Parts: sequence; C-alpha cells; structure tokens
Amino acid sequence: MSKQKKHINKNHGIMAKTITFNELRKIKDQLPSGSMRKIADKLDLHEETVRNYFGGTNFEKGQSVGIHFEQGPGGGIVTFDDTTILDLAESMIRG
Repeated sequence: MSKQKKHINKNHGIMAKTITFNELRKIKDQLPSGSMRKIADKLDLHEETVRNYFGGTNFEKGQSVGIHFEQGPGGGIVTFDDTTILDLAESMIRG
C-alpha cells in the first residue's frame, strides 16, 4: 500500500481534542526542522498528509486525516478525531 493511502492508528491518540487554529500553528512553528518528514516516516504517511494536518492544503499528494476545521475566533476551531500526529509533534517539541 502506498504512503498516500495509509491511515494513522485511530486508537493511538486521545479520542477527541479541540484547540484553536492559532494554537495548532504555534505547535507547527515550534517544531524542529525536518519534523514533518520524521513524523511522516514514523507513521508511514506521505509528508504532505502531515503538512495537511497542520493546516496545509495539498490534497493531490496528501490526505486529510483525523482533523476538522471550523471558522471562528483565534483562527477558528480545530477538532482532532485522532491525535497521533499532534502527540508526536508535542513530544518532539518537548525533546
């Protein structure tokens, strides 16, 4: 199966989490260089799928997985069905 078609493990992260889009971007901006690739490799996903998780919109190469965006204050609301990518990103920031 190609990386583009794989899905992350929906039982790994917390079931649902909600933050603002601005908070999500802050997490993305704190990630060390090369983190998107490392997360993608670890989860056997296309790198663009990980970028889309953080607000990217390249759906030709990547997918949207476990995340929903709604307009509102603070850049809008982001709800995660699956926090696996978010959990990995936060662990990379913590070191």
